[in-house]
Amino acid sequence: MITPNMHYRDLKESYLFAGIAQKVKKYQMEHPEKHIYRMGIGDVSLPLCDAVIAALHEGVADQANKETFHGYMPECGAQFLRETVAKHYAERGVILDADEVFVSSGASDELGDILDLFDRRSSALVIEPAYPAYVDANVIAGREIVHLASGKEDGFLPEPRENFKADILYICSPNNPTGAVFSRNQLQAWVDFANENGAIILFDAAYEAFIEDETLPHSIFELDGAETCAIEICSLSKTAGFTGTRLGYTVIPKALNRCGMNFNAMWVRNRTTKTNGVSYIIQKGGAAVFTPEGQAQIKANIQIYKNNAKVLMEALDQLGIWYTGGKNAPYIWLKCPNGMGSWEFFDYLLNEIQVVGTPGEGFGACGEGYFRFSTFGSPEDTKEAARRLCELLGGK
Repeated sequence: MITPNMHYRDLKESYLFAGIAQKVKKYQMEHPEKHIYRMGIGDVSLPLCDAVIAALHEGVADQANKETFHGYMPECGAQFLRETVAKHYAERGVILDADEVFVSSGASDELGDILDLFDRRSSALVIEPAYPAYVDANVIAGREIVHLASGKEDGFLPEPRENFKADILYICSPNNPTGAVFSRNQLQAWVDFANENGAIILFDAAYEAFIEDETLPHSIFELDGAETCAIEICSLSKTAGFTGTRLGYTVIPKALNRCGMNFNAMWVRNRTTKTNGVSYIIQKGGAAVFTPEGQAQIKANIQIYKNNAKVLMEALDQLGIWYTGGKNAPYIWLKCPNGMGSWEFFDYLLNEIQVVGTPGEGFGACGEGYFRFSTFGSPEDTKEAARRLCELLGGK
């Protein structure tokens, strides 16, 4: 009899977003006349920019002609896109070879697939509150997980600790769900820790495009020594609205080695075994993101989301509620008022003002008593949600 992967039994029930959906559906059935203000979803609401749409159309047209038709794409990514991404990094002072850039179908896929590079006996350190997939992917692999708690006291930006030993270090900056961003000195401490202990950082940079404070690092490879201890996973989902189009990229330096094994070469071998590459049409659209026109257009869209963040932050400031995030990230992480629990606050907002956010408890035990607002909604809904929030909680 075949033996399934028994580690699936160790997964906690994925109740967070399912629980939210059930509660909202029940409320809507009971109050069909009410409009729901959705500040919880992490999906974008603006369409792809004009430069990307034009490039996608060009890609489709290319597939209609024998001379320009593309079949299977290179497993590690089209050379034109790998070179484009490397040039984008160079503009920030990070020098990469094009073959240190790997094109993916998105950061979420890559965060799971990348674990193929590590022995199952290796341990993983997860800073909590955390994106749930970090934990779940390692549970499925049967890997030991070290949980590092963070909180209001350290701004949800903990420092490495000497007594913590782990092989894989997950760092997400700007962070999901907290919106907190590591400073250069804080991130350098993690790079030094990884090199000193032979660990490898998996750096999730899905939200780097939202950083407006240029003293903050966009890439871990801006830090000294990162090329010998880090893998960076990036996404165009939030940067350029590719949530439904699916495209990202991963940077693995050739200098990253452990136990006589080279991680760049290992990932080439993995990709050429496990994928047939990402669609030519999608990669064509992705390359347009990095043109001058594309950059101007995606920044204009990001500014709309950042204006949403400003509206919500002004409401929270008016109410005297503690929060982090918002300025350099698309998420705002707030302390639930009046000692409320995360789900208690969720129910309160839904029932009283029809505003939906995400209970912090769903991101780990450290999130209890906190709440996440997303800034990806429409400006109109965001302004009304902020007004209702102030009215409900006593703002003037």
